[in-house]
Amino acid sequence: MVLQYGAAAQKNIASFSESALESVRTKDLGEIGQALGGLVTQLQGFNQPEEQAKGFRGLFKKPVDKVQSMKAQYDKAEANIDKISKQLEQHQITLLKDVAMLDQMYELNLKYYKELTMYIMAGKMRLEQVRNTELAELRRRAEQTGSQEDAQRFNDMNQMCDRFEKKLHDLDLTRMISIQMGPQTRMIQNNDVQMAEKIQSSLMNTIPLWKSQMVLALGLEHGRQATEAQNAVTNMTNELLKKNAEMLKMGTIATAREAERGVVDIETLQQTNQNLISTIDEVLNIQREGAAKRKAAEQELRRIEAELRGKLMELSH
Repeated sequence: MVLQYGAAAQKNIASFSESALESVRTKDLGEIGQALGGLVTQLQGFNQPEEQAKGFRGLFKKPVDKVQSMKAQYDKAEANIDKISKQLEQHQITLLKDVAMLDQMYELNLKYYKELTMYIMAGKMRLEQVRNTELAELRRRAEQTGSQEDAQRFNDMNQMCDRFEKKLHDLDLTRMISIQMGPQTRMIQNNDVQMAEKIQSSLMNTIPLWKSQMVLALGLEHGRQATEAQNAVTNMTNELLKKNAEMLKMGTIATAREAERGVVDIETLQQTNQNLISTIDEVLNIQREGAAKRKAAEQELRRIEAELRGKLMELSH
């Protein structure tokens, strides 16, 4: 029963993991990064100062309606931003679906781990019970009767116990893999959540703030044109240079800070790495202990065989 459950549960978790892996493969995080980069480019591109004519050409260059130019740039940038925003929303939906699926996978793996642990413990208890009772009784009977048939029954039961112990060892290895799947699943899930939150921040904060700043820029431009007269060109140039420099500074600093942020903290990677290393060490120790036990059992079998052979020789006299 223990071995049948282990095989069925392992098949179920493997099937679910394969579907989850296929979903992750269809999600291109590089494409999300390109969409976010395109959004930042559009927001920054609107604030780039227009090239000004220099020298004598600048003196005779016909002034451009700044308000109309800003509106035209705004309309163009807004159309591109809306297109990018729709792409980001689709990526966000995909990420959230993956998060929910990975959460189900984590819970299924946790349930599998707990039940597998319970069945392994039950199997070990049953194995110990059989060895201490049935196997010991068969050995005692074989020693008392000296019969080949009784000796063979003892040997068959002993071999069956050894095979069952190896099966329990295989289930124990599977349990270790299940333990590793927990932090691995949460790591991927955390990456998806962070990316979805970053997209949400861009959609809910960055874009509305940019539109509000555009409205303010248009209002300032109207007020400046109403109050300025002969020195309009000079004041406009000075004001735009200061304004664009400040906005460029703020945008550059914000972009640099965002670019320098990592997806996962190095401390997290160090901790998960230590956990995986500790898990591997524990598995190696378990394997060594299992090999030692099997070797000891093999030596005991040889001794029993020699003892049986001696008894058979005594019967022949």
